[in-house]
Amino acid sequence: MNAADRYAKLLPDGVHEMPLLRVPRELTEMELQAHWFAGDFGREFRTVAGGSARVVQFGVWNREAGPDFAEAAVSLDGGPPVRGSIELDPEARDWERHGHAENSDYEKVVLHVFTRSGAGEFFTRTAQHRNVPQVLLDVTSLTSEPPNPLPAAIPGRCCAPLRELAEEQAREVLLGAAQFRLRKKAAALATLAELHGADEALYQAIAATLGYKSNKLPFTLLAQRLPLRLLRKGDADALLFGVSGFLPATDLAAFDAPTRSYLRELWERWWPRRAEFERMAIAPKFWRMAGQRPANHPQRRLAALAEIIRHWPKVRTLRDRCEPGAIHEFFATLRDDYWEHHFTVSSRPSAKRMALVGESRVTEMLANVFLPLAITADPTRWATFQNLRAPLANQRVEIAALRLFGDSPRGSEFLKYAALQQGLLQVYEDFCLRDATDCVHCPFPRQLAKW
Repeated sequence: MNAADRYAKLLPDGVHEMPLLRVPRELTEMELQAHWFAGDFGREFRTVAGGSARVVQFGVWNREAGPDFAEAAVSLDGGPPVRGSIELDPEARDWERHGHAENSDYEKVVLHVFTRSGAGEFFTRTAQHRNVPQVLLDVTSLTSEPPNPLPAAIPGRCCAPLRELAEEQAREVLLGAAQFRLRKKAAALATLAELHGADEALYQAIAATLGYKSNKLPFTLLAQRLPLRLLRKGDADALLFGVSGFLPATDLAAFDAPTRSYLRELWERWWPRRAEFERMAIAPKFWRMAGQRPANHPQRRLAALAEIIRHWPKVRTLRDRCEPGAIHEFFATLRDDYWEHHFTVSSRPSAKRMALVGESRVTEMLANVFLPLAITADPTRWATFQNLRAPLANQRVEIAALRLFGDSPRGSEFLKYAALQQGLLQVYEDFCLRDATDCVHCPFPRQLAKW
């Protein structure tokens, strides 16, 4: 038996010779995105209009609603890099089919990439009628399967110098950034308190944190249009749901019995005040429902805000004492018979009780509201912040850890603490988001030597 025959014996059953002409299989959209993000198509392209496009930064792979790749940078016709998003679709017309042309989230798209152009000419335009450059990809150029798994972000040039720092030094860098971030938050809250009073500032800050991240704006607008002093007089939930536009003006017969009862009771209190407050209603376009956990639906968050207002004297006391354990306990005991078992007014009831405000959201309130206020009055509270554990990390902070630490275990270790998460976000915003050169001109690696 020669060597070839011996090797053939090693092959598993079902292995056949490759055909002379390879016909590429149909790739899924996720596989196309993986190939794109790995750079398998390259970074130099000709646009459909005949110009040149160079992807300077592939950005962040967005696994949530919105454009496929955020925080990218593209140079068009040799010009300076333009920051924005990149959308990748199997077909050019998917831009219209998927409603991107009417979605403001796609206004910052700087490149539309697709693998099939279809019959006829198609132009990619945003809601503001801006023409987006198009690139038609050649899938026959791919020679391998897409990498799997692929991280959501590409590690930056700062990974090496951060790896060379002792762990305590790296921790100090992030804590310094966190302290800087905390001062900015405290200054913003102080300005808010000077303009509207301490209670209104706290109320608006809590509302914004409940809305974060997808619905921070509509929650802020609600808190501005429906001030705390008004809602504490009564009907907080009816006014919040009415002005938010979440009270359906339809026949309630379509809902289950608990929902009919709940909505009817809200309507009876909203109707007499509707003419007075309807002009303040939040336009539907401001609400973001897609890509969220069901338990985080804004309707549930509004119900939580109404309960917080009902217990305002207790909330004020929690602000003054700022004891993380007591704050967690307070939010864990917030009750609402309807919303403990519903995701939305149109969802089926859940047999399992759901907390109105989850543990991770309470930690966000501590990091963004309660502790910045407390540390301003008493700097020794910084030690409390340093030791505050973070039960979960959101996509943004995970991306920041990937950019700064790559696959180093330090990144995942630092995600366990709220202060270090805040530090990661601050460095990411101050350096990564300001750089459009794929780390080439980013000063952060150089600045680390001065730490």
